[in-house]
Amino acid sequence: MSGKPAGNDSFRIRIGAVTYLNARPLTFSLRHLAPQAQWIVDLPSRLADSLAAGRLDVALIPSIEALSNPTYSIVSDACVACDGPVRSVKLYGRVPPQRIRTLALDEGSRTSAAMTRILLKERFGLEPELRGHPIGASLEDSTADATMLIGDRGLLPADGAFEFVWDLGEEWLRWTGLPSVLAMWAARPGIDLRGVDGLLSAARDEGVSRLAEIAQLEAPHLGIPEAECLSYLRDSLCFQLRRRQRRGLELFCELAGRHGLVPAGVELAFYNEQTA
Repeated sequence: MSGKPAGNDSFRIRIGAVTYLNARPLTFSLRHLAPQAQWIVDLPSRLADSLAAGRLDVALIPSIEALSNPTYSIVSDACVACDGPVRSVKLYGRVPPQRIRTLALDEGSRTSAAMTRILLKERFGLEPELRGHPIGASLEDSTADATMLIGDRGLLPADGAFEFVWDLGEEWLRWTGLPSVLAMWAARPGIDLRGVDGLLSAARDEGVSRLAEIAQLEAPHLGIPEAECLSYLRDSLCFQLRRRQRRGLELFCELAGRHGLVPAGVELAFYNEQTA
């Protein structure tokens, strides 16, 4: 089901929105488009847990979580994706990639954590010891051979001597030739989703038309220049699940299944295709 959203009064669902800058174009206009909805704003990993626990009806969650639960529906073609350097998802290595034995993964992320593990295994045959990197911790707080950070922290310059710094979006494109889909709108079963895909698409379209305004508002909070903030939103990210992004998502699903990160043989379930 697609098209214009239904009337505002129809949206009394519980929606989980992401705190990161990369999701702001998707969520910037949602509150006024759906004022009756109940809102929870949190980190992607926590939203995934809340959706799984039934505390949310629809949430912008890491792609790996949408693929891990076969009962979820992908509600909209609005997403957070990149087709090259993403700038906000980085792996910092204190040793060369082939010598990584310990890997610290940002606890705010799950898709990027899976991408990192897949790249290390496929390219170097590595399965390093995994460590959690607490939300809010700095690179200096980690003693692992490599540390992955996501979100707004990844946009800031990192101090320290590193053997390498990977931009995960860039590395994924270089290895697969396809984009990375980082987060998607997913719904748990039993929810009335009529008009929700139209709502989310309309919010995305309005948000993308207001990137300069978003950058002006968000840059001071992040401590980065407004022009850099705008460039990140405009040039590093894409917000629609087109054919190329879908091919990247399908490959990611296949590789994640191969490495036991999602159930093998998962098929992507899109709500608009189920109801067409």
